[in-house]
Amino acid sequence: MAGIALGASWLAGCTSQTDLSAVAVEAAKPVQRYDITQALASNGKVVVAGTQSGAVLVSADQGRSWRREMLGGASLIGITHCPDGSFVAIDFYRRVWSADAAGAGWKSSPFDKPRIPLAISCDSKGRWWIAGTGATLAVSADAGATWTVTDLAEDAQLTGIQMVDETHGFATGEFGLVATTSDGGTTWSRGSKMPDEFYPYATLFTSPGEGWASGIAGQILHTADGGKTWNKQANTTRAALYRLFMHEGTPHGVGAGGVVARLEGDTWRSVPYPDAVPVFLGAAASLPEQHAIIAGGPGGLLRVIGTQADKASASAR
Repeated sequence: MAGIALGASWLAGCTSQTDLSAVAVEAAKPVQRYDITQALASNGKVVVAGTQSGAVLVSADQGRSWRREMLGGASLIGITHCPDGSFVAIDFYRRVWSADAAGAGWKSSPFDKPRIPLAISCDSKGRWWIAGTGATLAVSADAGATWTVTDLAEDAQLTGIQMVDETHGFATGEFGLVATTSDGGTTWSRGSKMPDEFYPYATLFTSPGEGWASGIAGQILHTADGGKTWNKQANTTRAALYRLFMHEGTPHGVGAGGVVARLEGDTWRSVPYPDAVPVFLGAAASLPEQHAIIAGGPGGLLRVIGTQADKASASAR
């Protein structure tokens, strides 16, 4: 009995002396190792990242440091900013989260359709656009108080929605679906489809005529006539690009295997960067003030990647 008591006393002593300071330090970090960044946006002053677990990460110094805020029961899959600098984010659980231009004061607005949202954008008038399953898109002109829904009457997912100016816009999705508007979104019409039932992971339009779509196995399509016809472009990275965005006047993309790609002429080429990690990059945003982009992925990955030096070497090719 004395031996058992002594052993219990020894165990209790060890337990009381366990140092949990390292655990506390790790838990206090704004970026956690379990974070999966699914969305990024910058308004030129503040960068906002959205994670699968509902954390919002905000940086006021171009990604050097971050502050963390949890949005209860959320999973953020897309973020953008509006002309006034404010941010809007799409929640997988049918809510739009909005914040001011400092990335603060987050509040949610529920909506009914689409049943599963997949993409969000904010147009030049500050209207919020959502696209998702059931070939359904919705727009709100009053910060989520009311919504106008358009059903394109197809059994397809819409993965992209973008208004390129006050009148012209594009919605793109599964089976090569392309819908356009030329009256500011009042009406939408289905046009010619992308070839081979192309599934666009991401689309980027820079004008009512020109746009790109990225898909499986690194495929990239280009249109110069507003989606009436599409042609393949070479992608030397061979990586699927999950996000397309403009950076310093040039289309860029991020995707599988840690790839950062840039359009050079009619070919997409890798943007080399030091200490690249071969994991998927699910989000990115342009930081033109420091000639860099910020990319995010799993494992708490938020990486600022300089692009100025490589751009100079590309022009010398």
